[in-house]
Parts: sequence; structure tokens; C-alpha cells
Amino acid sequence: MFFDYNKGRSREGPAKLLKNFTGYLQTDGYKVYDSFGDKKTITHLNCMAHARRGFEKALDYDKARAEYAMGMFQKLYDIERIAREENFSPGQRHALRLDKSLPILNELGKWIVETYKTVLPKSPMGKATAYCIPRWDKLMNYLKDGSLEIDNNFAENAIRPIALGRKNYLFAGSARGAERAAMFYSFFGTCKKNDVNPFEWLKKVLEVIPQHKVNALDELLPQNLKL
Repeated sequence: MFFDYNKGRSREGPAKLLKNFTGYLQTDGYKVYDSFGDKKTITHLNCMAHARRGFEKALDYDKARAEYAMGMFQKLYDIERIAREENFSPGQRHALRLDKSLPILNELGKWIVETYKTVLPKSPMGKATAYCIPRWDKLMNYLKDGSLEIDNNFAENAIRPIALGRKNYLFAGSARGAERAAMFYSFFGTCKKNDVNPFEWLKKVLEVIPQHKVNALDELLPQNLKL
């Protein structure tokens, strides 16, 4: 798990971090990330949970159409639940999605386009459909590989404690303080992901690092160090 800190939310931060990145990149719909989808070495995925959220907000304003959309999203998540509960391999999940999810997505995509034509652009339904239309291909990209997720809820859940903490302690003190905080979040998040006690890990690192080879520091990472 890796956390990084940058001043502001401009393109420069992600561009530097992902300069040599290749593979699948899943993000929310923030426009800064759109440029990465233009690279041949990156397949950009958007988050279905973010797409669904707009229709949930439209329930009080356009109940019938919002409920239809929510029902279609639920069908997609039901398919994901089946794959998870039955412990499908990536290959099995990929096949299931092409068989069951793809027809739903095709139907929903057509409905979103037609609905957008009939609603006020600034209405909750207008905003929900307008969010999805330019991102639809990226929302469907999770179908390309069974190891991919339908949304980025894992990342959202991982940063939620940080967002809550930020509200409590307000400031990191300085940019360097924020960078150090990101470093420790990375270490402790990796501990959590690998079922490693963070206190025991840090205690062990502090004990052995003075004599440890500088070119072998990766051996001290939470997933590598034997406690």
C-alpha cells in the first residue's frame, strides 16, 4: 500500500508519480486523471460506485428513473457478489462478467444516453447521466480482466481513516510533515494488508536497521521482514 503527498490537486503530482507506470489504473472521475487514459501503456478504469452515486442523489427528484438505474447497478453488484462468494478465479470472473454483466452495461449505457436527452442538464438526473456518458468506456473497462474490480472502494476505505484524522488534527504542520505522514501511512497500511502488527514491525526495524545493508532495505518492509 502506498500513500503520497502533493501540494494541491494539479496534474503535476500524479504525472510525476505515474511517469513510468504501465498497466491498469483505476480512479474516480476527477479530470486530472483523464490524460493517463491517452497513454498506450495504461488502461484507465473509472469507479462504478461513483457513477451509481449520482443516481442515488436523484431518487428524491426523479424516483422512477433513478430507481431503474439503481436496480441496474444492483444487478452488476450482485454478479460481483456471486463471484466473490463462490471464490471465482480471475478467469472465471472474467467469463461471468462477459456473459452476465456486459448485456446489463450495454442496456444501461443506452438508457443513460436516451435519458440525458429528456432531462434538464442541471437537474440531479441530468448531472447523473452527464457524469456517466463521457466515462462509460472507462466504467466498462473492468470487464477486460477478471483481476480488476468494479470500483475503487478498497482505496476509498483505505483513505477514510486519513480523511477523518485530517478533520481532527487539521494540519500536518508543514509539507515535509505531510510527506512523512504519507510515508508512515504507507508502512502501516501495508502492515494492515499483510496482517502484521505495526508496533512489532516498527520495533524490529529500529532494532536491526543500524546494521542493515542500505541496498537491501526492501527486506525490512512489512511484507518481507520476519518478526
